[in-house]
Amino acid sequence: MLFNSYYFIFIFLPVTVTVFFLLGHKGKNQWAMAWLILASFIFYGWHHPMLIWLIGASILFNFFWGIWVSRHSKVLLASGITVNLGFLGYFKYSAFFSDNLFTLTNIRMELPEMMFPLAISFFTFQQIAYLVDAYRGKIAEHHFLNYCLFVTFFPRLTQGPIVYHQELMPQFKQKEIFRWNPEKIAVGITVFFFGLFKKVFIADGLAAYASPVYEAARYAYPLSCLEAWEGALAYTLQIYFDFSGYSDMAIGLAYLFGIRIPLNFNSPYKSLNIIDFWRRWHISLSRFLRDYLYVPMGGNRKGEGRRFVNLMITMLLGGLWHGAAWTFVIWGGLHGVYLVINHSWVKLKQKLGWQGKSGPFARLLSVLTTFICVTVAWVFFRSDSASTAFHMIGCMAAKNGFSLPEKYLDKFGVAAQQLQKWGVDFHEMKYFEGSNEVVHILIALLIVWFAPNVQQMMDRYVPYLNIMAKGERLSMPPFWFIWRPSFFWAIILVITTLTATLLLSRASEFLYFKF
Repeated sequence: MLFNSYYFIFIFLPVTVTVFFLLGHKGKNQWAMAWLILASFIFYGWHHPMLIWLIGASILFNFFWGIWVSRHSKVLLASGITVNLGFLGYFKYSAFFSDNLFTLTNIRMELPEMMFPLAISFFTFQQIAYLVDAYRGKIAEHHFLNYCLFVTFFPRLTQGPIVYHQELMPQFKQKEIFRWNPEKIAVGITVFFFGLFKKVFIADGLAAYASPVYEAARYAYPLSCLEAWEGALAYTLQIYFDFSGYSDMAIGLAYLFGIRIPLNFNSPYKSLNIIDFWRRWHISLSRFLRDYLYVPMGGNRKGEGRRFVNLMITMLLGGLWHGAAWTFVIWGGLHGVYLVINHSWVKLKQKLGWQGKSGPFARLLSVLTTFICVTVAWVFFRSDSASTAFHMIGCMAAKNGFSLPEKYLDKFGVAAQQLQKWGVDFHEMKYFEGSNEVVHILIALLIVWFAPNVQQMMDRYVPYLNIMAKGERLSMPPFWFIWRPSFFWAIILVITTLTATLLLSRASEFLYFKF
């Protein structure tokens, strides 16, 4: 079931919330939790009920294995992680490895037809973290009902964030979360519908510019430089508002029940460098890869060379986690290279004593450089193949020359003649019409770079868990951007809610839904 569907918003969510608080009001807290688990299974199996047994089997295995692992057996821990990775690999990567084996050896593995289990990457990683934490003695108790809710809690089930057991489950011991709280309901609804607006109005609107360009690149259509950059920038902004919208919706839904889940998105396109980008984009995944892969491999404790190797391995596997295709591996590897260069530059500046505060021009240049690097990497992430991605990047680099739409030939007058002398061509373009795309992309960029994000606006209530670097917190926006219960904000909420709801008929899956 999708958050951006009529069924979810008008049937599933009201019924789930109402029954939860009715049971809680009567003091039946365990029944309320059981109801939430049942609702989460219904949510998960809405489109493919047969897949419920997969997540059920995973839960049963990891719960009982976690009890045995908690006796501090390294062998059992390694075995449990292997089983989970094997489970993930079979359902998500077996076709990928089979195709590559055939390419290399001409041996075809016959695989049974299988349905891709929704959210398998998220609930597998979350349970691996549980096993490791159980081995480390961080899990105080093992309660099956609690564990089921830990894995299936629907606000974060399909696309994260990846939550640790010790962060989520202690909150369900607080009796007040089972009591109706009008303030939390108001905050949760506001965050949810602001996120929904970002998804269906902004992200899905930008998809109309991105998808045709990437489809043309798939068939090696000779795109102009402007057409290629339009598609690349539109997708860069589409995935931003898509994932940002989902992350807000997940936080809002959890807060309806009085639960805080981790902040997963913090205006990453405002980052000054790639290191900062990965502290802001998919924060819970970055944290998981750091805590359970990068640090156990040695992190930065064994010299710079080993540190860079660990970074590359982490990012390559992080790329593969997103999807079973070489394009995702290249995307992860490219970010690994970015990080190596970034850390090397930081080291060089330390040696040269260039540690002073940067001026506004240097900060602007840093943000733009980081944004362009991220945009180039997204081309691989979005493309269906490496050849499509390289074709797109070639077009972005003006391998077909630089041209403008034919309609500007008359509008520019004498200036057009001068531009032609400089090598600028004017011809009809199939994927770039001009002002509409430019205005939409420009507005989206202004929002990304200059507007506060939803969680900053709601920071007076802090409806999320802060898992950013120690001591770091969201900056407070100007007074007029801070949400408070008022007539003005009620009008804003009504407008965004009506707009988003009316657009649900054209709503699409979230981009991270397939990961």
